[in-house]
Amino acid sequence: MISSPSGIAPSHKTELYALTANSAFVPLRRAFQHRSKCVMNRRSFAFRGIVASGVSVMGSSVVMQPAQGIERLPFKPEGYNFWTWRGHKIHYVVQGEGPPIVLIHGFGASVFHWRYNIPELAKKYKVYALDLLGFGWSDKAIIEYDAMVWRDQVVDFMKEIVKQPAVLVGNSLGGFTALVSAAGSPEQVRGVVLLNSAGQFGDTNKSTDEPEEETSFQKFLLKPLKDFFQRIFLGVLFWQTKQPARIVSVLKSVYINSENVDDYLVESISRPAADPNAREVYYRLMTRFMFNQSKYTLNSVLSELCCPLLLLWGDLDPWVGPAKANRIKEFYPNTSVVHLKAGHCPHDEVPELVNSALMDWLATLQQAQPTL
Repeated sequence: MISSPSGIAPSHKTELYALTANSAFVPLRRAFQHRSKCVMNRRSFAFRGIVASGVSVMGSSVVMQPAQGIERLPFKPEGYNFWTWRGHKIHYVVQGEGPPIVLIHGFGASVFHWRYNIPELAKKYKVYALDLLGFGWSDKAIIEYDAMVWRDQVVDFMKEIVKQPAVLVGNSLGGFTALVSAAGSPEQVRGVVLLNSAGQFGDTNKSTDEPEEETSFQKFLLKPLKDFFQRIFLGVLFWQTKQPARIVSVLKSVYINSENVDDYLVESISRPAADPNAREVYYRLMTRFMFNQSKYTLNSVLSELCCPLLLLWGDLDPWVGPAKANRIKEFYPNTSVVHLKAGHCPHDEVPELVNSALMDWLATLQQAQPTL
């Protein structure tokens, strides 16, 4: 999730730019243009029996106080474990024993955003959480960032580190990463859980005309000038974004109850921004990823999905409202929805509710898939 680059309130066109969530993603690859031919279990995977206070399935819910006395992942400035992927250092946490779960953070966050979830889930499952390349304690690689980079990272992480099919759980950008990973490697994924996921439905009627060829004037004068001023502007925004006071301000705008906006959380976001390459990574994400979301849509990715899907949705999210969760459910019937009175990051704002709902769904999933 976090840290908005400026004081501008996010609109539908700037949600991911303003920090994480919802920018337009349009067709993933040609294989995603049609409904998947994989065999989906059409038996209803209804989500029954969640009777936790504050949680409802396709219904209303009540506000619950944030985590008090719940076990928390210790903050380690040096990080936990590291894995080398394509020559880059990737940070991850692993705890517990049992069927595997992989947690994927949102934009600007890290494994530490799952601080209240990892210890609880690890009581019954083997829980992995990894930092996506360019974020957290993973390397700030100077590469061309694209959703497929993180998809490949997650798929390879599952092959090399997890080594067995797992459930993918993602918040915001991490949610979309979980979806494309599951769609691309269905044999490695038992189920997917989305918490206020990034990605938008595309306009199926919109034409996909080829872009006009650049003129010499555009290529050699306008584009360099644009890049020059973008660097200056985004450099200032990056400096603002990494200030602790700015991080707190943005967090409080997306946490309905901000009691969990504390020093631990702020440091987990601000510390990675001190990396020497962080500014350049920020620039590349903003100019070549955030402002260029014309390749991927939820329609195309969901058309390739073959596993049960759970939505744990913070209905009070100012960036990604409940209408999106309902539309996902309509498009992909093998979906269960749990509505929560929370903002963009329900796993950290109301972790007890998220942990309880997730554990109940996993138990139901294990009954339907005994090999889990």
